[in-house]
Amino acid sequence: MGCGKKDHFKGNGCVCEVVRAIKDIQDNAEDVCECPSNCFLEPLGHISPGNKKHRHPDTRVFVLKTADGSPFHAFFTGNECACVSIFFRVEEIFDNCCAVLRVLEPVNRINGPDKTVDLTKNCCIDLEKVCQVDYFRATDSCVTVDLGCFCAVQCIDDVFLGICED
Repeated sequence: MGCGKKDHFKGNGCVCEVVRAIKDIQDNAEDVCECPSNCFLEPLGHISPGNKKHRHPDTRVFVLKTADGSPFHAFFTGNECACVSIFFRVEEIFDNCCAVLRVLEPVNRINGPDKTVDLTKNCCIDLEKVCQVDYFRATDSCVTVDLGCFCAVQCIDDVFLGICED
């Protein structure tokens, strides 16, 4: 049985069969682990859990990617220099997969006092600067998007932003 000649790999020579077997082995391992940035991990707080200052994160930070693989960006207000971010928090989903996303301010605390990371260079997102981001601050800026326009979503971190604090 398989994907071609039966006797090619002693009766089960299909790559598909081998990959299924590997998956079964992984699933039955005692120390089952998942990709640490899998967007489906529950509960909130499992994305990079070793980096948490707060025990109860309220936000799963994510990046959306366009058809050409570049990160989607949006502007935020209230900052004197950098005002572009690729990091978001979902606020609401409605209609046919539209969403309101809160723009998150990328911050770096390594190079002195907490400082906004300017992700741009020559009017483009500079991927080297993305690596300088240590944490995020909530902004009052939101953007409404059609989620069907994106090709990928990558979860970055679970953080506490105090969005719903009274």
